[in-house]
Amino acid sequence: MRHVQRGQAPQAAPSYGVPSQPAYGGHDDRYEGGYDDGRAGYDSGYSDGQVYGGTSRGGRGGAGRGGDDGYYAAGRPAPDWKRRIKIGLITLVAVMLVWSVATYFWADSKLKREVDLSKVIERPGGGEGTNYLIVGSDSREGLSAEDKKRLHTGSAEGKRTDSMMILHVGDNGNTMISLPRDSDVEIPSFVGSESGKTFPNTGRRVKLNAAYAEDGPELLVRTVEHNTGLKIDHYAEIGFGGFAKIVDAVGGVEIKVDKPMKDKKSGADFEPGTHEMNGEQALAFVRQRYGLAGGDLDRTKNQQKFLAALANEAATPTTVLNPFKLYPTMGAGLDTLIVDKDMSLFDLAEMFWAMKGITGGDGKSMNMPISGSRGGNLVWDKAKVQQLVQQLKNDEKVTVTE
Repeated sequence: MRHVQRGQAPQAAPSYGVPSQPAYGGHDDRYEGGYDDGRAGYDSGYSDGQVYGGTSRGGRGGAGRGGDDGYYAAGRPAPDWKRRIKIGLITLVAVMLVWSVATYFWADSKLKREVDLSKVIERPGGGEGTNYLIVGSDSREGLSAEDKKRLHTGSAEGKRTDSMMILHVGDNGNTMISLPRDSDVEIPSFVGSESGKTFPNTGRRVKLNAAYAEDGPELLVRTVEHNTGLKIDHYAEIGFGGFAKIVDAVGGVEIKVDKPMKDKKSGADFEPGTHEMNGEQALAFVRQRYGLAGGDLDRTKNQQKFLAALANEAATPTTVLNPFKLYPTMGAGLDTLIVDKDMSLFDLAEMFWAMKGITGGDGKSMNMPISGSRGGNLVWDKAKVQQLVQQLKNDEKVTVTE
């Protein structure tokens, strides 16, 4: 029998992998400095053999940050990209809607609705489509002395019509018809726009631009309707300064010049070829009267050509979708544009889009057919004018030639 020394604890049998435990209430010298707070189940902090990152129940692992996708399921949810895209699109649409509405009211407030077509008497019956009377006046309103000199406008008081044209917008193509300012017309009976007095028809024959000079837009509309039989639905007028500002705002307009142009009065000085014209050059181009083989008729063709090109440039995506270009362009035009009281922004947009369409070949541009002259005035071809007006009223394709 083994000898056991008094005072020594019997030696425990060795164990492998599991630390020996002291007897209940005893002291384990191997953990010198350790303590027991006396609470049952006290965790000393040492591993009990559990492997971290394992999948056992009650362990910490299995969904660690360095683990698999279960982190998003157990912790932060995965992003819902469909929902984010939907919210983004809704926000974009809302911003665009607010911007569009704000732009509409801003532009609408700037329109000068000064022409009252209800004052025009004895009007002809309407037809299909919409007829616009577009007028370029020689108004110097808002131009400084330096501007007048630079633009070669002169300093005459008041304003006169420098160009006139009828734009018919219909389902069978758009038609732009220039009315030479020297056209021989009869002044009909009319009611004074300011006095309200009725002036009878005395058979007076004058140049067309004299009607505007005598009693403004209302008499001009009355005279055009009386001499053509075509009802004018809307009126739009722009002055010299506004025209030049619009051209500069869109960054210039490209125009092809077929023949040499030189006119000291308008400032035109162009060699044949393609020119990128700024506001000053454009105004000189459309105003030139002297030195043209066809005189006023060639001048009206140049005006049609340029106005259509300007509308085309103003309606490009680079202008419409760029606020830094769109607002200056609209502001420049609306500041000097005078329209009738019933003209809406939608009517104005239709007018510009029709002019753009004519540039792209969707329609026809022409002068009022001329048969001869009388006392220096251009006499319209009565038979052709009647045929032209009938085709416009019926919204038929125009087959009349100049």
